[in-house]
Amino acid sequence: MTESGCIVLAVALAFASAAGAQSGEESAGDGHGGATWGYEGSRGPENWGRLSPAFWLCGLGMMQSPLNIADAVPAHGDPIVFDYGPAPLNIINNGHTVQVNYAPGSGVAVSGRRYELLQFHFHAPSEHSIAGRLAAMEMHLVHRNEAGQLAVVGVLMEIGSENSALREIWVHMPEEKSPERTIAGVLIDAGDLLPADTSYYRYMGSLTTPPCSEGVSWFVLAEPVTVSRVQLAELTRAVGANNRPLQARNHRLLLAPGEARQE
Repeated sequence: MTESGCIVLAVALAFASAAGAQSGEESAGDGHGGATWGYEGSRGPENWGRLSPAFWLCGLGMMQSPLNIADAVPAHGDPIVFDYGPAPLNIINNGHTVQVNYAPGSGVAVSGRRYELLQFHFHAPSEHSIAGRLAAMEMHLVHRNEAGQLAVVGVLMEIGSENSALREIWVHMPEEKSPERTIAGVLIDAGDLLPADTSYYRYMGSLTTPPCSEGVSWFVLAEPVTVSRVQLAELTRAVGANNRPLQARNHRLLLAPGEARQE
């Protein structure tokens, strides 16, 4: 990366650090702010910013997610160190997505900074696109560090063979909005949901649901995993289409997986 690019990235990270520290408990990825919202009609994404004063960033924010991933700058980045372990299956259909709330103790580390895994959930079709093309589904693994800063790992999911790592989750998926349930005797491991190659695209963005808080570090993995058409249909039947439209990039720096720097 050029010296000017490094400076831009440093400024972006400094801004994100300040903004992310204010995100607090919104990191669950489903902050309602007291207003009802959805994915279509008068309460759909184009109107989120007008539904509640708490949602103003959804309409006026300049660092919103998701993005179309294109024209990214190749750059060497530190690998994500995944430290996920088995956890009880705590699952909820919150009316917007199917979400698995994760027990404490699992997380990721990037550049020496650790983020605890809070939960993961699903969108269909995908929210991020690659060169203008959406995937069938996308999984978001939501993390938070001790300072309250958020990091989300996005995993794109393409139609193909059945995803065996989803099987237990799908078996117990609530078919309609319902309270969280802990499934007795069932353990899952979020690490099983990841692709073999965890190279990533990186940028600074926001939550993709209200209140659309900014200052979120996004790591969208370059390699997708597969889901079957049946698995896609089951998610869609439970929550409907639930992807936020692509947002303006607004000159943000978008980094692509690159070769390691030569010393």
